[in-house]
Parts: sequence; C-alpha cells; structure tokens
Amino acid sequence: MIKAPPGTKDILPPESEIWQKIEETARKIFKLYGYREIRTPIFESTSLFQRSIGEVTDIVEKEMYTFKDKGGRSLTLRPEGTAPVVRAYLEHQFPQKDQFQKFYYMGPMFRYERPQKGRYRQFHQIGVEVFGPSHPMMDVEVIAIQWRLFKELGIDNIEVVINSLGCEKCRPAYRERLVEYLRANRERLCETCQRRLERNPLRVLDCKNEGCRRVVREGPEITEFLCEDCKKHMEQVEKGLQQLGIPYRVDPFLVRGLDYYTRTVFEFIHKSLGAQNTVSAGGRYDHLVKELGGPDIPGIGFALGVERLVLILNARGLQEEKKPLYFILLGEDSLMKGMELMEKLRNNGIPVMWTGKTGSIKAQLRLANKKGASLVAIMGEDELNRHSIKIKNMETGEESEVKWEEVSSFLSSYYS
Repeated sequence: MIKAPPGTKDILPPESEIWQKIEETARKIFKLYGYREIRTPIFESTSLFQRSIGEVTDIVEKEMYTFKDKGGRSLTLRPEGTAPVVRAYLEHQFPQKDQFQKFYYMGPMFRYERPQKGRYRQFHQIGVEVFGPSHPMMDVEVIAIQWRLFKELGIDNIEVVINSLGCEKCRPAYRERLVEYLRANRERLCETCQRRLERNPLRVLDCKNEGCRRVVREGPEITEFLCEDCKKHMEQVEKGLQQLGIPYRVDPFLVRGLDYYTRTVFEFIHKSLGAQNTVSAGGRYDHLVKELGGPDIPGIGFALGVERLVLILNARGLQEEKKPLYFILLGEDSLMKGMELMEKLRNNGIPVMWTGKTGSIKAQLRLANKKGASLVAIMGEDELNRHSIKIKNMETGEESEVKWEEVSSFLSSYYS
C-alpha cells in the first residue's frame, strides 16, 4: 500500500471542518481591515529565496526542496510566503501603479525538517503583507489582526512578544559588540552556532540549543544600541498596543529566522504547544522590495501556522457545527419529490445529505447513525400520499410529520 510521504498528512473530516472554520474566520477579518487575497505558485526560482531569506540560514542551507526542471532551471518549493508575494508585487508593477497594497494569502509551504508535533514538511500558512506605509501604527494594525483572529476563534492564553531589530544605521554597532561577546564565549556554543558566528552571527540568537540560549541571554541586548528613530518607532508601537488593550512583553533577544527583517518583529506564543510554541510571527521588512530589484518601499507582514492553530483548537474542543439533515427516501416513487424537497431546503440555507439509497429504512437509519446524524427526514409511500415528510430527532427519538410546504419553516429554528 502506498502511504503519504514522511512529514505530510491527510486532512480528514471532522478535522477539515476546523480548517474551514479557521480559513473562514481569517477571510472575514482580513476583509474588515481592507486586505485582498493573492495566490502565488507553490514553486519559484531558487534565487528568489536565496536573495530574500539569506544564504546563511537554516532554511536555505538545509531545508529547501530544490530541484531542476526539464529546462535545467533551478526551482524551489516555497518555504515561506513573503518572498513570492514581493516577487508578484514587483512583477505586476504595483510600485508604478499603486504602491500601497494590503494582501493576504493561504496555502502550503515546504521545508525539509524533522517531523514532530505541529511541524510538517508540507505545512500551511495564513499570512498578510502590507506594502507602502512605514508608520509604526501599521505595525500595530498587523499585530491587532492576529489578536482579533485568536479572540474570534475563542483562543485564550496567547502571549504577544515584540522586539526591535534596529535598522541599517544602528544594527552594525550591535552586531560588532555581539560578535566580540560571542567570540569570547565561543566554546560554550554548539557547533552550528560556532559556524554561524563567522558567517551570520545574528542567527545565533535564534538557536534553540539551551546552552546557546544561556550564552545569548547573558550577552548584549539590541535595545541598548537602537538609534533615536528606531527607539521612537518602538515606543509608538508599544503605545499603540496599549491604546488597543493588547497585552505584550518585550524580549530583547527575539529575532526571526529570516535575514530580511528590520525594526519591529513579533511572535504569538501558546504554551500548550510545548517547544514549538510559536503560532504566528512576523515583522517589518523595509528593504526587501529594494533588495529584490524594486524601489525602496517598506513592508510588514506575518505568517500563521495553521497546523499549530488546529492543535490548539483540537485541545480546546472547537464546537462542531450542526450536522446536515439526513434524508431517507423509501422506494423509487419518493425519489423525484424527495430531490425537489432537498433542493428547496438547500435554497433556504438548510444543509441536506442523501446517500443515493432508496432501500430499507432499517439499513438507512443504521447508516444515519453511523454518520452521526442529529435529524433525519423520512419519506415513503404513506408520506408521499399525505404530501408530508417525517422528521425524526435521533437524539431524543421524537418524531413530527410536517407538510411539504412547511418543512423549511419547521427546520429553520434548528439550523439558524
């Protein structure tokens, strides 16, 4: 038997209904904030990710699914969503037409990682990207969108963590001081971080090794090196979050695992997830558009891990929507009228399921039970002659015979 590749999974009912709930809620919220959907290919030119993410990152060095097509071109299954959106933004000349754009996306990403709880090689993200504004209140809006999404899904105990990574004016001084400190503590670092120290020292801050984390926490804090502009930007972000009543904490060692971030970065953490506790994260990338060949247009965005959000909702027990009305038709004579009634009910917003069977009522009731039906509509020869249908509540056993023209109004309160 052929099985799904390691690090992938099939999303089956009833879990798929939770995915639908997340996606529907996200779309509704994005519309409230004026975002429009963008869909990019699942594979891109490899150079796009090398230039945007940074060649000295775990993603580019170890995790990308890269291959050559029949034309000899190097292509990569997208490991993240921001770079493809920036590429589309430039390719379709938005900077010339209208540089201010607010996009959202949903879809699969791919990274070759060790599969574990909440982490897959094909995983799914929901994210937003904003191009144009550099104002710190846009940072606040992007954080507020995520906060609203979690609240609407009924998720509590979310912790918002923020930091500033500075800019091209103030980060070099911090980098110099950090390298000096890390070199003095080189023997305390893992082998990977010893290599990072020479090639990309800021990546040491993102290491999950406990020994490296202790070294980092004892070292210099980037907030001590921020220039006046970056300090002011960070202060306004904090004031905006306070104004909206969004609780947060500042972690001066928070970085993101991608090279393009500047100034504000953030994470949404849920402790129930254990080590992989970041549900959503992102930040400002004010120079990425320029680095990919466009004009100097600032940007900010976030990406949310759907699999991790599903884990939280599964643990919390998301309330399941009401099951469709299960139709039982007895005999071929009831079939035509039954089909007409089902369509009329669907036209009135009432979900209906029919299995295509017209056999014995006993077998069909067993199947209805197996499907978890709450309400069953039964129509045989007797009901057909009386221009009615029998509605049975499978939980209470209560039965009601309802005239055809009254079925929709009879069911409307249950499915409202």
